Amino acid sequence: MIIDPLKNDLDVSVLKKQFIEIRTYTETICKPLEIEDYVAQPVVDVSPPKWHLAHTTWFFEQFILSAFDPGYTVFHPRYNYIFNSYYNTVGERVLRHNRGNLSRPTVNDIYAYRSHVNKAMISFLNKDLPATGEWKEILELGLQHEQQHQELLWTDIKYILGMNPLYPKYSDDLPWIEDTIDPALQEWISIKKGNYFIGFEGEGFCFDNELQRHEVHVEDYEISNQLVTNEEYLAFIEDGGYSDFNLWLDEGWAWVKDKNIDSPFYWEKINGEWYSYSLRGLSPIIMNEAVKHISFYEANAFAQWKGHRLPSEQEWEIANQHFNWGQRWEITQSPYVPYPGFKTKEGAIGEYNGKFMVNQMTFRGASVVSSPGHSRASYRNFFHPHLQWQFTGIRLTK
Repeated sequence: MIIDPLKNDLDVSVLKKQFIEIRTYTETICKPLEIEDYVAQPVVDVSPPKWHLAHTTWFFEQFILSAFDPGYTVFHPRYNYIFNSYYNTVGERVLRHNRGNLSRPTVNDIYAYRSHVNKAMISFLNKDLPATGEWKEILELGLQHEQQHQELLWTDIKYILGMNPLYPKYSDDLPWIEDTIDPALQEWISIKKGNYFIGFEGEGFCFDNELQRHEVHVEDYEISNQLVTNEEYLAFIEDGGYSDFNLWLDEGWAWVKDKNIDSPFYWEKINGEWYSYSLRGLSPIIMNEAVKHISFYEANAFAQWKGHRLPSEQEWEIANQHFNWGQRWEITQSPYVPYPGFKTKEGAIGEYNGKFMVNQMTFRGASVVSSPGHSRASYRNFFHPHLQWQFTGIRLTK
């Protein structure tokens, strides 16, 4: 959530412009899709694109229009049940693994829903509204929430298409560039033992899990200025990294054996050569790109193989100004837990982050599919340790 709406100097005209731009970008992501692509849900962690389109719309309808605009009429009385994600305060909902079972409402219905809510939101924002207040805080949270779902749209669309044996192409025109890495420029950045402050500071937006800036102690450490490349990770594979139990945490080794994991997600060996699927289709692996779609288990095993380790999230935040980041969500060894003094708000908005602080690992930075302007050094993302479908990568520490 935002730190304090009274400190927020964004006027309504700026928020209205952001609302239009962000809502438009979500639909732009979906333009290359065929109608069948909108409905698929291959696994529980992936939601159908049409669900993302509707859920982000429901957020504004539920938490702003229904709460602050007395003249608003909901688009459909059952959409609250269908498109609520995990807000128990709001009521019952379709279980996550059943989202792909809903052929109705149709994709056209969903776009009509978005149009209805967009028009109502613009009308609401054109009213004589107080400059500060709860509505403004929730609006900013809603915009950030939609940007989170824009990233999920990219990752979920890639999963939906990437699991198809035809390896269909989404588009050749992607709004990001994959940086290449020159191994000759790899350096170790030294950070001295001492006490440092981490957590959000300053004006503007942050999520509630970044609040409560606090002091932490670290010992001397060194952190790489570069991410691990595909070529480096391939060396781990070829050296038997996936068959040496000594490198793996016990749960990670059980996951490898149970799921027959032998490479990063989307990698496939064809006629003795490694390929990977991207949204441009299937192609040979580019060796000097940062490895991606790596689970925490794999990142930890690779670090063990190299004789190094993963950084803690404290070490990452302390050192982040000394290296470039933003290509991959960078895996840390830190569990996702509350900062000292963390408090959840009452009501549905309080369910946004705090209740997920169990059995997940913290990831830092951003990725190439993160929305523009949606990253900061204090941002704390979190995933279960086995998941690979996000654009995750490895930065080593020693």
